[in-house]
Amino acid sequence: MTLFRLLDDRHPLTGRLVMGVEYDGSAYCGWQRLKHAASVQGELETALARVASHPVTVHASGRTDSGVHATRQIVHFDPPAPRSEKAWVFGVNANLPRDIAVRWVKAVPDDFHARFKALARRYRYVILNQPSRPVLERANATWCRDPLDADAMHLAAQALVGEHDFSSFRAAGCQSKTAWRHLHFIEVHRHGPLVVIDVQGNAFLHHMIRNIVGALVTVGRGEQGIDYLARLMALRDRTLADVTAPACGLHFVDSLYDEAWGLPREPLGPNLLAFLGEWTGERELPDCPMVEFRRGRPVAVAAPVESPLEEGEP
Repeated sequence: MTLFRLLDDRHPLTGRLVMGVEYDGSAYCGWQRLKHAASVQGELETALARVASHPVTVHASGRTDSGVHATRQIVHFDPPAPRSEKAWVFGVNANLPRDIAVRWVKAVPDDFHARFKALARRYRYVILNQPSRPVLERANATWCRDPLDADAMHLAAQALVGEHDFSSFRAAGCQSKTAWRHLHFIEVHRHGPLVVIDVQGNAFLHHMIRNIVGALVTVGRGEQGIDYLARLMALRDRTLADVTAPACGLHFVDSLYDEAWGLPREPLGPNLLAFLGEWTGERELPDCPMVEFRRGRPVAVAAPVESPLEEGEP
């Protein structure tokens, strides 16, 4: 996908539509629509309804928590009225607040589902590691004034790769029926003053990534050894684990689908990390039953009955 191309304004899109959405979550209670607070879903559905002249309900690839950002949130909806590609993108963006934007729209078959067809989700947590407090990055990075050993953090994080019980890293109010999740990879790298924690898995428990980051920062400060994450995971007890990292540093950067759906490829965000140059879909997914099942291929074990809850999902 090229970053610059003309949007079609002549041919109405028909059938189910999928959108790529970016947002700054600072002002919202999270993705999910709530009656008592502003949400990203609520703002997007309001803007879509104005373009379609009818109510619209969207379904997302995963819910993000209060204050968490996204650069590639995937949503689908069934349009109540035909509109062109340009009308959906430009029209919706004209009715959205400045901290939410639609990046692209595409027609897909009616059996596509943003949540239930997702093969993996990927997040990046950004820490600005310097003595002085941030100014330009204050809303999208977490500040740590103490020197961090990113190499030690990376080594400690490798104990989490694979399928495990992540009870020690779930929020107290998490309502998921199981704490088992499959982490495909987790990497910690330093880029100048930035320490980036890059993690991908089938799904994430409520506050799971932020709780992992809190423990990794403790390792980075030298207060715990590289076996710290493994010891916490073995406890399976959140009350004995570490602090929860702030929401402002967390970015939902990718939701991955089978190539057959033909979703646009685009650079992974946030733009603060554009120099890394990685695009969606460049890494191989693990050979595991959930991925094969959602790709519609035979699996040797029973398929999951329901989709696991996402980061921030109650």
